[in-house]
Amino acid sequence: MTFALVLVVSLLSGLGQVAQKVAVERWRGRSVSLWRKLTSPWMMFGLASLGTGLLLWLLVLQQLEVGMAYPMLSLNFVWITLAAHRLFHEHIDGRHWLGIVLIMVGIVLLSTQR
Repeated sequence: MTFALVLVVSLLSGLGQVAQKVAVERWRGRSVSLWRKLTSPWMMFGLASLGTGLLLWLLVLQQLEVGMAYPMLSLNFVWITLAAHRLFHEHIDGRHWLGIVLIMVGIVLLSTQR
């Protein structure tokens, strides 16, 4: 159950970051007021995702030691890399993919620790 909660927190955090990227891409080359930026749908969605993730993170910290829980948030690197590649067509080189694999191995090692 706790690992599932960490997974949800990580997904919400990644989703919030992607929504922020979509928001700023929509502003590129346009003159947009600060108020319009802060209240844009993608920015609001991003902030809601990050805020919900933060509240759920507090539940995670009640159940896990921070030394074990925090490294598991490295899943964000995986989600953001996949989103950057798929949604924004960013080039991801072999070293980056190797880093992602190593992060995933580390998460598996941490999750099986007793």
